Amino acid sequence: MKRGIFSAVIMICTLMTLGVPNAVMSADAVRGVTDSEILIGQWGPQTGPAALWGTVGRATGVYFDLLNSEGGIHGRKIKYFNRDDAYQPMKTKAIVKEFVENIGVFGVVGGVGTSTGMAVRDYLAEHKVPWVSPATGSSHWSQPFQKYIFATFPQYHQEAYVLTEYAVEKLGKKKIAFFYQNDDYGKEGLTGAKQYLESKGMTLAAEVPVEVTDTDLKTHALKLKESGAEVVIMWVLPKHGAIILGVSKAIGFSPQWISCSTLSDPDLMFNVTKGLWKGVMYANFVNMESPNIKKYLEAQKKFAPNEKYTGLFFLAGFYFAEPMVEGLRRAGKDLTVDSFVKAMETIEGWNDWLGYNCTFTATDHQGVKSVYMEQCGDDGARIKITDWLVYKGK
Repeated sequence: MKRGIFSAVIMICTLMTLGVPNAVMSADAVRGVTDSEILIGQWGPQTGPAALWGTVGRATGVYFDLLNSEGGIHGRKIKYFNRDDAYQPMKTKAIVKEFVENIGVFGVVGGVGTSTGMAVRDYLAEHKVPWVSPATGSSHWSQPFQKYIFATFPQYHQEAYVLTEYAVEKLGKKKIAFFYQNDDYGKEGLTGAKQYLESKGMTLAAEVPVEVTDTDLKTHALKLKESGAEVVIMWVLPKHGAIILGVSKAIGFSPQWISCSTLSDPDLMFNVTKGLWKGVMYANFVNMESPNIKKYLEAQKKFAPNEKYTGLFFLAGFYFAEPMVEGLRRAGKDLTVDSFVKAMETIEGWNDWLGYNCTFTATDHQGVKSVYMEQCGDDGARIKITDWLVYKGK
């Protein structure tokens, strides 16, 4: 028996000498970080009902390709993993488990969808995985405070508040209806619209929910029409935005449509709706006048020449990744999760092209809190109609 124990000890010592497994034996190892690479993951809907938003993740890949071609960050290249969850929370769970337990990513970026994000938020926090720029405006990313999440998408309830305020105070409309996805995404927008109207002693003319799987929206359009709404605010998938405009036109219903920023790609929506998107007003939080846009579209031609959509949804993939790269740069060569978090919390009034005064602090990781409005013109042209709108609610 003693001989067996002695042999086992010799084997363990031999493995330690050989450095196997290195990640386990090295006390200084940081998950997803080597001398030459930083591993970053993202999930999103490349297929399914929200597939038009899949371009976000593909654009982030182009951004990292560009970054790597310029030398990377402190001598490290980004190794990027983009996975299709088809907008299904169970698939998101499996993807994130793969990221953490099999691949061992340092952090994640983007990630389209409120319900998909909520399916993995606590798991990521438990494993101390930094998550930068959830591609959704849910309040769940910052309320309660989330140490490892840094949000750059304005919160939906704040956005809906300012859009409703604009409809009433600038357009002079009194009958406002709300067409929304029946989950946290849509309901948070609904909350913001109601909050503003209640402050003015008003109520919505109609609240019309839609399920992700719905395709026949005739009943929804009829309810909106019967409400007499002068304005309909939409908080839905691109698919549902396109369908409701077509059905409404068929029944002779033509209110002023206003959309949240998740449908702020006028060229794409104009084409998808065969021109019906003209005249639609929508929120935006990306500075479309930035000189970076030209640089990023040139990168697309080089690294993803077959990409079909290069409008706002595509550019958002760069937008969401930029603050992560800034944090990695500020964290320096000795990168750890803690040094990254502290570095992100030094970003203050950062106007690279992240909307309006992107700022993170040790107690507030909601970096962007304002939007501006545009309107779709001829052939999908974007027409800016307001300056930055700041949420004034409580």
